[in-house]
Amino acid sequence: MSEINKAIEHIINNDNQLSTIIKKFGKCNIQKHRNYLKAIIRSIIGQQLSMHAANKISERFFNVFGEDINTNEVINADRDLLKKIGLSDSKIKYIKDLCLNIENKNVSLKNINKKSDTEIIEELTKVKGIGIWTVQMFLIFTLGRLNVLADTDLGIRKGIMLIYGLNDLPTFEQVRQISDKNNWNPYNTIACIYIWKYLDNKPETK
Repeated sequence: MSEINKAIEHIINNDNQLSTIIKKFGKCNIQKHRNYLKAIIRSIIGQQLSMHAANKISERFFNVFGEDINTNEVINADRDLLKKIGLSDSKIKYIKDLCLNIENKNVSLKNINKKSDTEIIEELTKVKGIGIWTVQMFLIFTLGRLNVLADTDLGIRKGIMLIYGLNDLPTFEQVRQISDKNNWNPYNTIACIYIWKYLDNKPETK
């Protein structure tokens, strides 16, 4: 049995609410990606934007700089060019700071997949504009880590509130308590993916 199938079985056997959701949506899959710099830049671009807007700006950015980013080119890029791509002043600062940290060897993406989640959080949050949420998304959607509890994600908190009948958005601590109570460990990522699926497919209430 594959690790993903084992993970899904584990959640089904331990969490009645998520079991129902999993049976509705079927098997999920997690793709790993090797272009770490591109993935982090995409997640900085996507902060506080709709997926549509983030995709459009990312497309323009990578059309200019290519898929294989030269960090020096980004550091020296004209501000007006970056503004024309659609980047805000703060995101220009964050992306340049990321590239500068890599050039100065203050941050290394080489073999980052071999580091622990905690080590990766410590490494990437050295960069301005990269917080825990951005790193959690990197761990899940780029490195394919199976035991990431995205407790900082608003969608996860909202989904938990709806699925488990809470009156208010859960705190980070309450999210961890729900995970512990329903024995999501060591497959927190899979629980999160089905919570996102539930939320994405829930009809809007007026």
